[in-house]
Amino acid sequence: KVSRISDLEPKATPARASVRARRCDGLSPRCWAAAWEGAGASGRTSLVPPPPRPVGLGETREAANASASCSDPLAAFPNRSAPLVPCSGDWRYVQTHSTIVSEFDLVCVNAWMLDFTQAILNLGFLAGAFTLGYAADRYGRIVIYLISCFGVGITGVAVAFAPNFSVFVIFRFLQGVFGKGAWMTCFVIVTEIVGSKQRRIVGIVIQIFFTLGIIILPGIAYFIPSWQGIQLATTLPNFLFLLYYWVVPESPRWLITRKKGDKALHILRQIAECNGKYLSPNYSEITITDEEVSNPSFLDLVRTPQMRKCTLILMFAWFTSAVVYQGLVMRLGIIGGNLYIDFFISGVVELPGALLILLSIERIGRRLPFAASNIVAGVACLVTAFLPEGTPWLRTTVATLGRLGITMAFEIVYLVNSELYPTTLRNFGVSLCSGLCDFGGIIAPFLLFRLAAVWLELPLIIFGILASICGGFVMLLPETKGIALPETVEDVEKLGSSQSHQCGRKKKIQVSSSNV
Repeated sequence: KVSRISDLEPKATPARASVRARRCDGLSPRCWAAAWEGAGASGRTSLVPPPPRPVGLGETREAANASASCSDPLAAFPNRSAPLVPCSGDWRYVQTHSTIVSEFDLVCVNAWMLDFTQAILNLGFLAGAFTLGYAADRYGRIVIYLISCFGVGITGVAVAFAPNFSVFVIFRFLQGVFGKGAWMTCFVIVTEIVGSKQRRIVGIVIQIFFTLGIIILPGIAYFIPSWQGIQLATTLPNFLFLLYYWVVPESPRWLITRKKGDKALHILRQIAECNGKYLSPNYSEITITDEEVSNPSFLDLVRTPQMRKCTLILMFAWFTSAVVYQGLVMRLGIIGGNLYIDFFISGVVELPGALLILLSIERIGRRLPFAASNIVAGVACLVTAFLPEGTPWLRTTVATLGRLGITMAFEIVYLVNSELYPTTLRNFGVSLCSGLCDFGGIIAPFLLFRLAAVWLELPLIIFGILASICGGFVMLLPETKGIALPETVEDVEKLGSSQSHQCGRKKKIQVSSSNV
């Protein structure tokens, strides 16, 4: 789920960003604004000045041109339609806040670069999924998490003080790499360190804090007048997370898979002591089989039938969630209204989604809420696209319902993905599947703005189709309600059999790699 600074920057058009040219050949400075707005320029081109009229007796050519243009800037053109040419010259921006648009002049022929900044961030997420996701399964969860937090802090500061656009893009990419490692490793640590009864709660609570960040973000952007300040405000707290080195232990499940039973038992004793409990003398050692430790591999995700089915469906679910979620967020910047208030409201809408998930997934399972949330989001997008413009309250209500649905789908896919993969592949598998989320984030800006240029509601139709199809696919996934986290690929294959889940009855799957 991506909600970055660029999400709060509307598309750079003359009407929205109040961009004005400093120079206009043939038009006086005080008449240029009227000429621009009267012609309804697109923001990616500029008006060609009208041909100069003949110079009158006793007046200069400059005065003649200024007089003609001030009286009616378009009068000299056939059908009052001025030809368009590429923009040129410097720009000044009539707005109170400094943004990356005004910093690097991302307007007119360079307007695509604003889309590119969001795409390059998601490309960094994708790279982080392959590299840091693999590293967390190979070298440990907490080590990669701390490295990622430090990397996010350093690259974020570099982004804030980037001297030019090229440096800005490079460090924004690197911030995406480390950001992916920090987020996914954090989620996996929390999932593995708690029992099955608490897993759903902590998994959703993490999402609630993400939502709280979205709610706070527009306030930060409103009161901090520059994009550099916003960048630092959202980046510097990452250095505080380095203190987790003394607080958060390594995942005992991961330690067992790496044949480090003594360390895992020591951590379990510490956890029991913190909870005011103690381990029974029967739990004196962890016996580990003699199986050779294997490193995670992509082939392990598709080699067996059940793993292959889960991987392909989860990849499509991640992709759909990213495209629809980010598309609906960024759409706020092109439909008008107060961007800060709209962004705030869109964040508040996500809170009921977490509550609905908590109330439903332990009563009726994971699959049905997962499928229903996608279908609700898809239908809401399709309905919104065809509602008449004269019913803003109805359009807003239906669109809000769609945002609620895709938020629930996004939060459930995190939980389901971590529950369907074995410990040996969990961090790598979740990171790799969520890589399709990052790919969706790369194409979402271009998909939204290019299709909206054809028809404003066309992106909603695409979003609706994707979400509806996804709702059908996720019903093919095995139910994981009340089932212990699988430890091996063989455990995952058992999830597909009728013996491992019958009518929602809880049935623990025996751990095959170790025992206490």
